[in-house]
Amino acid sequence: MNGNKTVVGVDIARRVFQPHWVDPETSELKSPQLKRERFQEHFANHVPCLIGMEACGGSQHWARQLIALDH
Repeated sequence: MNGNKTVVGVDIARRVFQPHWVDPETSELKSPQLKRERFQEHFANHVPCLIGMEACGGSQHWARQLIALDH
């Protein structure tokens, strides 16, 4: 289904976004809080992954931005 890509869940809020994933090397749960301004930068520096996020007014915008980054 997703090959060997990491699966990332994203909780979208007004000012802080919180992605969640399990680090494949350490099996550690990662869950950093990212301000809106840093969200796209974070994923620009992240290996391509499968991202699931809640459906809301801004999710389509962020989906287009993440697809442009090869996620």
